[in-house]
Amino acid sequence: MAQSRHLEHETRALHREWKSEPRWAGITRRYTSADVVRLRGSVRIEYTLARLGAERLWALLNTRSFVRTFGAMTGTQAVEMVRAGLEAIYLSGWQVAADANLAGQTYPDQSLYPSNSVPALVRRLNNALLRADQVEWNEGTTERRWLVPIVADAEAGFGGPLHAFELMKAMIEAGAAGVHFEDQLAAEKKCGHMGGKVLVPTSQFIRTLLAARLAADVLQVPSIIVARTDALNATLLTSDVDIHDREFVSGERSSEGYFRVRAGMRSAIARGRAFAPYADVLWCETNTPDLDEAKAFADAIHDEFPDKRLAYNCSPSFNWERNLDAHTIAKFQRELAAMGYAFQFITLAGWHLVNLHTFELARSYAAEGMPAYVRLQAQEFAAEHSGYTATKHQREAGTGYFDAVLSTITGGEASTAALAGSTEAEQCRPMISPIVADAAPSRETVLPLSRVAKEPEAEPPPAA
Repeated sequence: MAQSRHLEHETRALHREWKSEPRWAGITRRYTSADVVRLRGSVRIEYTLARLGAERLWALLNTRSFVRTFGAMTGTQAVEMVRAGLEAIYLSGWQVAADANLAGQTYPDQSLYPSNSVPALVRRLNNALLRADQVEWNEGTTERRWLVPIVADAEAGFGGPLHAFELMKAMIEAGAAGVHFEDQLAAEKKCGHMGGKVLVPTSQFIRTLLAARLAADVLQVPSIIVARTDALNATLLTSDVDIHDREFVSGERSSEGYFRVRAGMRSAIARGRAFAPYADVLWCETNTPDLDEAKAFADAIHDEFPDKRLAYNCSPSFNWERNLDAHTIAKFQRELAAMGYAFQFITLAGWHLVNLHTFELARSYAAEGMPAYVRLQAQEFAAEHSGYTATKHQREAGTGYFDAVLSTITGGEASTAALAGSTEAEQCRPMISPIVADAAPSRETVLPLSRVAKEPEAEPPPAA
């Protein structure tokens, strides 16, 4: 009897929250609060990172003109992004497929990797941010909010609604603030900038969105759910069963039995409007950076859903300078923000950063040897004036923090602390050397070893 009264009270409280909280304005659920409470179980687990991240992301989407970020591929990338001032992090399934999946493989973006790979990377990014927070807190500084929201890629859900439900739970458990799903067939999923994309019926994708929302409700986290449509360029559909899709079906079939459909903005708008009641943010995947195209989608959505937030992929797949002039590129994100694109991100920037900078160092190092690396180190020292700290890699990885742990355990009597007396503590000070010039040093500028002196020690203070 007591349990029954408790469930009834919780059911009514949740129903009131959905009706009264501004957070849920415009969100449709096809299930009841009683359904959610029944699925929660008797033990309630607090998913702090996901909840705080979701609340923070929602606040940013409602207070900033727009939130800009790019795709992180490693924990250290996430730390540097936050240190440099970004307020959110995107986690790309493409990058996970290419170089950060649990299979240890290099894959194209076709949902070939294990479905728990993205939650695992979400956890890794959050762990890196937690360590950065602990390091600064231990040092007595609280300069920034380290645990920024992470928006993660759930692909097409890796299966049906039950797969989407379980994947969404895994994302929340790992600490994701927001998750996006796309309206492609999971078994044929492609990168948004590939060909051969197969859509699922509109009603089928709505079930995916409902599954994700139900998972968040069961875990009591106000997750941001992003619905992406690939209808602008997709030409195949699994079934013509849905009345919403029939006007776009050509009547032809592919060799696999899929229905051929007319791609285009009208189809993308129709799907965006159908998905809007079930998602917090809408995203229309595009093939080019086109402000007119973005405006057409935004205006059509806002005609029916004036407060619906939008997302835009500022993709590295676009050749930006071939498509736009410098002035348009400079104003591009501001123009999008004015249309309601509140979340703007460069999906694969992390992957491109790793590749380009690794290639540049390797090429110079192969040709010159150590001068190439010393120039990189000099750049790091110079960046310290802007807040960069990774020059001191021992400190960055938490050596000082764990020295503090050891000191606490031993009452301050440990003689095995690692940071004091380390080469980093002794040597990580900027200095000017002839070998950090832009070009390799000539024979005339290289000092003989006998003339290379250590940095002079400071003069002792005069006697009192």
